[in-house]
Amino acid sequence: RPPYAASSAKPAPSINRPTQPKGGPFCAPIGGPDWTPIDTYPTMMGLIDEMQNGQRKYGPGHFDLIVIDEAHRSIYRKYRAIFDYFDSLLVGLTATPRDEIDRDTYSLFELERGIPTDAYDLDEAVADGFLVPPTAVSVPLKFQREGIKYDELSDEDKEKWDMLEWEDKLPSGAVEPNAVNKWLFNTDTVDKVLEHLMTHGLKVAEGDRLGKTIIFAKNHDHAMFIAARFDANYPHLAGQFARVIDFKTEYAQSLIDDFSIADKAPHIAISVDMLDTGIDVPEVVNLVFFKIVRSKTKFWQMIGRGTRLCPDLFGPGRHKDDFRIFDFCQNFEFFNQNPKVTDGALGMSLGQRLFAARVELAGFLEDLPEGELSDGLTQLDRDVRARLFDEVSGMTLDNFLVRAKRKAVEQFQQADAWRALSGEDRETLISEVAGLPSALEDNDITAKQFDYIVLSGQLALLQNQATFIRCKEKVMAIAARLEELGNVPMVAAEMALILKVQTDEYWQDIDAWTLEQMRRRLRGLIKLIEGDERIIVYTDFMDEIGEGTTITLPDAGVGTDRARFQMKVRHFLRQHADHITIQKLRRNEQLTPQDLAELERIMIEEAGASDGDLAEARGEGGLGLFVRSLVGLERDAAKDAFAEFMAGKNLNSNQIEFINLIIDHLTERGAMDPRRLYESPFTDFDDQGVSGVFAQADVQQIVKVLHEVRGRAAA
Repeated sequence: RPPYAASSAKPAPSINRPTQPKGGPFCAPIGGPDWTPIDTYPTMMGLIDEMQNGQRKYGPGHFDLIVIDEAHRSIYRKYRAIFDYFDSLLVGLTATPRDEIDRDTYSLFELERGIPTDAYDLDEAVADGFLVPPTAVSVPLKFQREGIKYDELSDEDKEKWDMLEWEDKLPSGAVEPNAVNKWLFNTDTVDKVLEHLMTHGLKVAEGDRLGKTIIFAKNHDHAMFIAARFDANYPHLAGQFARVIDFKTEYAQSLIDDFSIADKAPHIAISVDMLDTGIDVPEVVNLVFFKIVRSKTKFWQMIGRGTRLCPDLFGPGRHKDDFRIFDFCQNFEFFNQNPKVTDGALGMSLGQRLFAARVELAGFLEDLPEGELSDGLTQLDRDVRARLFDEVSGMTLDNFLVRAKRKAVEQFQQADAWRALSGEDRETLISEVAGLPSALEDNDITAKQFDYIVLSGQLALLQNQATFIRCKEKVMAIAARLEELGNVPMVAAEMALILKVQTDEYWQDIDAWTLEQMRRRLRGLIKLIEGDERIIVYTDFMDEIGEGTTITLPDAGVGTDRARFQMKVRHFLRQHADHITIQKLRRNEQLTPQDLAELERIMIEEAGASDGDLAEARGEGGLGLFVRSLVGLERDAAKDAFAEFMAGKNLNSNQIEFINLIIDHLTERGAMDPRRLYESPFTDFDDQGVSGVFAQADVQQIVKVLHEVRGRAAA
C-alpha cells in the first residue's frame, strides 16, 4: 500500500562496484548470486564482522541500495553505524509527521531538519483513496482530568474512602490525576468508558456487534482491570470478547492472529504498548485513548492503527470510510495546544555515561595542583585511568563499530596515552570512544547504577557543587534498604559499613577516596535489593463523564474533513458512473452550464455536500474539475487529446515515454497543471523537465493541450 510517510534518499559517492547483481538486508533481488533476506539491526551488525574465506562477507561497497523502514526510530545510537559503514544509496521511510523525526535521522540523509525529500500526508493518502480518515472525539472524564478530591465526594463515597487501606499511599485529601489508573483503579471510571465505547463505537454485523477496537491502557494492571470490568458488565461476552494483549500475555501472537480475523474474538484488544505500532488489522474501526501520550511520533503511530482500508466491512458495497477515536485523556487538546512538541533527544547509555564520568574525573584530578593530591586521590586517579585503559584495550578492531573509530581507539590502547589527558583527549574519549563494544563487560546493571551515583558524587564533591547532597541521600537510602537484608551473609559481612553510611558523621569531611572504597565494598550487594512492591488501591467512587465532542486532529487542519467528503463523492460516483454528465467528464467532452447545474444538484441531494464543500470545490478550479479529479479521464480520451500533437512527428523513445507519463496522469487525475512538467517524475528525463526533452514550440503545444483538457471540465 502507498505509505503515509516521509522519505529521504542520500546519494552515494562514485565508487567501483562489482557488476554482478547484489542483494541487501533491506532490498534483495530474488535469485541473485549473493542474496540476504531482510535482517534485524543486531543481526546485520553481526554479519558485518563475519569472515568468509579470510575476507569480510559484507564490505562497505557490498550493497547498492538500502531501504530503511521505520526510519524515525531505527537510526538511533549504534544502529546508525550500519548505514555509515555501507557506501550505498539510502532510502528512508517513516510514518512520523515530518517535523517530529529526531535530528540524527535527518542528518543521516544530509537533509535540513524537518524537510524530507518527499512527504505523503494523511489527508493526501485519504483523498487518493489509500487510507480512511478518523473522527476524533474528546470525552471529558472528571477523575482522569482532575483527580479525586475527598471534599467533592458524596457522603457515601467519603465513607468508602475512610474505610480503604491506603497504607503509604494515603493522600492528603486528594488523589492526583496521574495516580488514576497507575496505582488507583476506580470501578465507575472504567465502567463509564466502556459504556461510552459500547454505545457510541462503530458497529458491524448490521449493528449487532462492536467493530474491532483497540483500547490503549496505561499499564498491565490497568489493562487487566479494564478486562475484568468488561466481563462483569457483559457476562455473556466474558472471557473472549475483550482480551488483554501485552508483553505479559501468554500466547500474545496467537491472540493478535485471532484479533486479525474479522468474525473471530477477541473484538476488543486491550493493549499496553504492544499494539501501538506495527499491527495491521484493516477491520479496526474504534481506538480508545485511555492513557496520556506525550510523544507525537507515538501518537500518530497509534492513530495509524485505524487508517487501513477495509472493503465491504459493513456489508456488500458498504466499505469502511472512516474510523473513530475516543480520547478520555485530553491528548488531542495537548497536541493542538503544543503543535511543536518533540520527543526529545536520546540520552547516552549507562555504559557511555560511566565512561564519560570516569574520563571527567581523571581529567579533574590531573588538573589539581600537585599539593592538593592526597595519597588517596593519587590512588583513585591511577585506578580510574587503569579502568578506562582496560576498557579501551578490550575494544577489538575486528568489530566494525570500533573500526570506524580506529584512530582514536588505537591511540588510547597505548598505555602512554593515559599519562596525561589534554582537553582534546578528553573530548575524543567522550565523543568517539565511549560506548564502543569492549571485551571488558559488566552485566550487573544495579551495580553500574550505583557506580554512577558515586562517580557523580565524587565529581560534585571535588568541584564543591551542592549537587553532592543528592549522592549522599541516595547512598543513605540504599544503605537503609541493605540493612533490612541483614540475614544475608554477604550483607552481614558489610553491616558495620552499611550502618555507618547512614550516619551524618560518616559524611562529614568525607573525601572522594573514601567514597571510592565504600563503592567497591557495597556495589556487589545492590542487586540483592528487591524493587518496591506496588500498592494497588481499588475504589468505586462515582465519576462524572461528559458529552463527547468532535475535535480537530492536530496538524490535520481541514484536510481530513475534505478528504472524507471526497471519499463519499468518489463512492457515489462509482455507483453512478453511467450518468451522462460523468461520462462527458471522463470522455473529455465540453460541459455546458446545464451539466454543471446537474453536478451541483447531484452533490447536494445525493452526495450530501454542504455549502462549504461546494465553495471549496469551486475555489479549486470549479465543480466539473473537482469531479473529474475523482473519476479521471478515459485513457482513450487522454490519448486522443495528444493525437494531433503526435501526428507526423518522429518522436524518440524518451519523448514518447514523456507523453505517456502525461497520459497516465490525466487518466488518473483528469487534468494536469503545466507546472508539473518541471517536477518529478518529468525531471527524471532531464533536469529542465519538458523544456529539456522537447523543442520550445512543442512545449507550447503540450501546454496548450493541457489547458484545453482542463477547460472542457468547465462550462
